[in-house]
Amino acid sequence: MALPPPPPPPRARRSLYQQPPYYQQPPPRRRRGFPCVIVAVLLVGVLAIGGVAGYRVVGFLQSVLNGGNPVQILQQQLDPPAGSIAYKIKHGQRINVLALGYGGPENDAPYLTDSIMAVSIDPVTKRVVEISVPRDLYVRIDAWQDGRKYTEKINAAFEVPNMPRAFGPGPLKPAYTGKDGAGHLAEAVVGGLTGLSFDRYAAVDFKAFRTVVDALGGITVHMDGPLDDCHYPDYHNGYVNHGVPVGRRCPPGAGIHFQAGTYTVSGEQALQIARSRDAIEPEQATDFARAKRQQMIISGIKAKAVSVNGLARAPQLMDAVQADFKTDMDVNDVTALYNLLGHLPDSSIQHFAITDQNLVVDVNGTGGDCGGPRGAFVLCPVDSTYHVWQTVFGQLPLPSPLLAEKAPVQLVNASRNTVDLQQRTTDTLRQMGLNVSDGARHAALLQSTVVDYSGGKYPQTAAWLKDFFGANVVPAASAGITPAPGQQTDGLVVVMGSDYARRWIGQG
Repeated sequence: MALPPPPPPPRARRSLYQQPPYYQQPPPRRRRGFPCVIVAVLLVGVLAIGGVAGYRVVGFLQSVLNGGNPVQILQQQLDPPAGSIAYKIKHGQRINVLALGYGGPENDAPYLTDSIMAVSIDPVTKRVVEISVPRDLYVRIDAWQDGRKYTEKINAAFEVPNMPRAFGPGPLKPAYTGKDGAGHLAEAVVGGLTGLSFDRYAAVDFKAFRTVVDALGGITVHMDGPLDDCHYPDYHNGYVNHGVPVGRRCPPGAGIHFQAGTYTVSGEQALQIARSRDAIEPEQATDFARAKRQQMIISGIKAKAVSVNGLARAPQLMDAVQADFKTDMDVNDVTALYNLLGHLPDSSIQHFAITDQNLVVDVNGTGGDCGGPRGAFVLCPVDSTYHVWQTVFGQLPLPSPLLAEKAPVQLVNASRNTVDLQQRTTDTLRQMGLNVSDGARHAALLQSTVVDYSGGKYPQTAAWLKDFFGANVVPAASAGITPAPGQQTDGLVVVMGSDYARRWIGQG
């Protein structure tokens, strides 16, 4: 009788570094991530322009934001300098902000950015895209003047400038030193993968997150289903409420528990909902579900922070943010962002979660092709060149007229060996906003084709698919491609051949 496959390795806080002999491996870390709160910028905006006065606010803004004398700030408000956020908004230029969530001093890995979100803002259409980047992605970090590179989880990028001695001797590149060096290194690493050039960064830690939610009097959450996790860690290398390590049977009632429904939660409860990774409910234990819960928490904080009640709690919010919020924004940056985003409806915000259902692969402790150590939980990119990433994120958000067509699209896999091509590409295009379903396998074809069964009803979608897949659009009657069993014969069908499959895995 065949033995069952071994369980996947635990998701350690830090994987094993591939370091020279002088590096001393720190003890294992078991903390989990929390939502990357770009809404911290909105909190500061509430205080910066919300009518709160006095020396307390002046001191707060000088402490949290990049300084400048009042005369200079006023001059830049009237005539924003080129490259500033206010200037880019005024001239309709895209803005990219990297939002980071890190453990903070009460955590045993204080500077690991366990929540990483690239936020891209179109000031013309007032649409926002939030891209959640998984912390377990293994990447190269190029931060040292001598040119050496470390291969490590992406959540270490913010840690390197904050704890340089842990990574061996040698000076860092000047861009990654000083007050904002850690944020700028994280920008460089994430930007190199996504193709996004970041204008600013904002980072907030666990303590600030909890305190902000409590200062707001809690936030409202809507849980689609229950969440029960007996493996949720406490702050003392143990587990909450008699919980146990991953892999052990859950004792009755142990861990954290949240029922389905709409209700108010405290700061600690919001953090638990956002950080949980090992719920007993399979639908809650995925990276996608976790990203979705984090985005729900962000929306809840945003709604409360920009309300009248949020402004009334300004002193508590200042106390919550002042010591635990890092950014290279100045007062005018925050003011401009707040004016643009403060009352933006959730319908204008698009979420894209990078998971092992689309652009990355769970290598199940084998180390994979991206340099990860064996035995550690590591994610590797499907496309090691990241060209597919840059193609996807460079086009978001898709034009509204294209999305308005609501064209039914089906993807059919006609590659030779890429067995999950249609599932992964379907998930990617769905998160981009298209109405896509994955279809059956087709006999192998070299060239991809967009087969139009609609009679030209969806011209913008057809043109976009042609460009994305590098495929010709042909009417169904003249396509010369026999439909695969189970394939739809209406709308648009993309028959993905080996040419696209090679590009998808970075070999095209």
